[in-house]
Amino acid sequence: MNMTDSLMGNVTHRALILVVEDEAALARDIVEELEEAGYRTLAAADGRQALALLVDATPDLVLCDISMPGLNGYALLETFRKQRPELATTPFIFLTALSEPSDVIEGKLLGADDYLVKPVDYDLMLATVGAHLRQVERIRRRHEDEMATLHTAISGLSGDGAEQALDLIALGIVLIDEQGRCVYANRAADELAVSGDIIRLDTDRIRAVESLSDKALKRALGETLEAVSSGKEKVVGVMLQQSQGARSMSALACALVNADVLPDEVARQYPGQPVVALFLCASGQRRRAPEALLAGLFGLTPTEARVASALANSARTTDVAAELGVSQTTIAFHMRNLFQKTGTNRQADLIALILAGPMMIQSE
Repeated sequence: MNMTDSLMGNVTHRALILVVEDEAALARDIVEELEEAGYRTLAAADGRQALALLVDATPDLVLCDISMPGLNGYALLETFRKQRPELATTPFIFLTALSEPSDVIEGKLLGADDYLVKPVDYDLMLATVGAHLRQVERIRRRHEDEMATLHTAISGLSGDGAEQALDLIALGIVLIDEQGRCVYANRAADELAVSGDIIRLDTDRIRAVESLSDKALKRALGETLEAVSSGKEKVVGVMLQQSQGARSMSALACALVNADVLPDEVARQYPGQPVVALFLCASGQRRRAPEALLAGLFGLTPTEARVASALANSARTTDVAAELGVSQTTIAFHMRNLFQKTGTNRQADLIALILAGPMMIQSE
């Protein structure tokens, strides 16, 4: 094994590294060293250029200078963690000539994973990049192994058994295919639709009875289906109102980017493969997952458990931040830890895991 193979380890694809550095000569040298080591690269001269690249790119690791004109490294990191929470496990490494402990602490509090001091030691840089990528790969493989085990366990059920398992979940769950058709509704969803005063399940469609609520529901499903077609994560929450009266129902649409969510025995019974999960809960019936239980299940700290519980209730990080009285950057930092500890890597997966947890199971 040569030096490059050793540094890259067992990463199964050519990792994409985003290099953000305003010194052109240094940026060229870093890019050259990374590409010679087998990595793909993107380069930006400042934070604003980096954000523009991040609209269409999903890097596996970010190398970023701190002192840059315009949007500096700290501001880029804060924006990155806020706007792309699904990349919470993506390593963010600062390149800096600053060596004061306070500078390091500030970066760590914002979610930086490591520091490389200028002038850059390229052997150390490659070793650091390789180590962080291997750590992310281990997390990814653990997640895939756990999901494979879960699918195997569920697939062992008969078709009726799998449906009965879904029926135990107290939240209403409606699975929707890429044509917007309802391909599955669990018992709780059927019960919520029985009265017909907030939602109705008509043949293969779900609709809200009140006109403005129906428009909001269609918009939420449309946005989520559009995200699925682009291979992107999307979570959209709406509140559905009673046509005449004060009752309401919360609806949370989650894109299932990896849409193989039903065991074969169940999937064969329905006309389309589900790509969106719609969680439904009538006002006054939603039970917030106890923080102590979440902490015990996933090994969360008290603060992480509070964030997880609030996130499952709201889905919007801005609302969670307001509820807990902290910044969105702080929420993004805790979400990064939640992704790691729950073995998820997308916000939709995290929310679905918490929503379908033990406290969402009906008591006998």
